[in-house]
Amino acid sequence: MTSLDPHTAPETHRPEPHTAYHPSAREYIRVGLLLIALTCIEVLLSYSSLAGTKLVIALFTCTIIKFVLVIGYFMHLKFDNGRFSRLFALGAVGAFTLYAVVLLMFRVWSS
Repeated sequence: MTSLDPHTAPETHRPEPHTAYHPSAREYIRVGLLLIALTCIEVLLSYSSLAGTKLVIALFTCTIIKFVLVIGYFMHLKFDNGRFSRLFALGAVGAFTLYAVVLLMFRVWSS
């Protein structure tokens, strides 16, 4: 007959509590300010004299940086399993490819 007393129960393996890194408020504010700066750069680019391919490449670059920052910090993918990051990267590549195809279809770069 087994005893229900926890002091005499056989030792079982208990998993360690999960202690994940969580960014501080200062880090979130830094990322937020960087996102604001990138958005300002995008607006300035749209009013600049850049046109065609150069404008699209500059805006794509800002968008990719913003995408990585948002999913990395605000969705905590930077601190999660790498599979989640790869899944979002696959979605981002698919979305940007679709966007590029639509731009090609409407001949944005030919102007």
